[in-house]
Amino acid sequence: MTSPKPPEESLIAHLLELRNRLLRAVLAVVVAFLAILPFSDRLYTLISEPLLRSLPKGGQLIAIEVTSTFFVPVKLAFFAALMVAMPVVLYQLWSFVAPGLYDKEKRLARPILVAATLLFYAGCAFTYFLLLPVMFAYLSSTAPVGVAMMTDISHYLDFVLVMFLAGGVSFEVPVAVVIAVILGWVTPKQLADWRGYVIVAIFIIAAIITPPDGLSQILLAVPMCLLYEAGLLMARIMRRRATEPGPVAP
Repeated sequence: MTSPKPPEESLIAHLLELRNRLLRAVLAVVVAFLAILPFSDRLYTLISEPLLRSLPKGGQLIAIEVTSTFFVPVKLAFFAALMVAMPVVLYQLWSFVAPGLYDKEKRLARPILVAATLLFYAGCAFTYFLLLPVMFAYLSSTAPVGVAMMTDISHYLDFVLVMFLAGGVSFEVPVAVVIAVILGWVTPKQLADWRGYVIVAIFIIAAIITPPDGLSQILLAVPMCLLYEAGLLMARIMRRRATEPGPVAP
């Protein structure tokens, strides 16, 4: 029978494992960044499409700082690399944490982790294809007569990245609902009873994030409400499965 490792050796082993996982995650981001960087100008053109389509004919973005034309595409390439490498980063995190979890916790964590990743991507796609075009169409229409809307490329990128983050996090509502129920913080019945308050809170959050045109607020709030209902349904199913008795041994 082998004797247990001393606490010092166990701690060192965990730290070495953490270092290796972090290095692999960083390497994935670096590889993705180097692969995306040559196409960063095209990527910025793609990102700027929602605004350019809303501007009058001849409208364009401008760079008010000398270094913007260099650093902005690099910044965008880094953000895109994080998005591309996210599954690898999360896998490394999961591989480090999983050995300390029970089998039941692993079975619950895997689908939640996958769902959270896919929902974040879905939120970013929703922001790009639906939310941003509506927002920019409204904002460009509010410009006073004689005022040309010429946005700085750095400020535009910062705004779009914040919107991507907001859209991605907003789509994590089902994951938050399921986790809250699994941890025992709330019950599905309580969440159903609080539905009215949650809907009001969602519309308030959407109003803070989006411009005051109403349509953008509705475009963001309605999917969040539907995702809340989806999370509530999944929480009920998972809770029911968790309370079902296991098979009786013969």
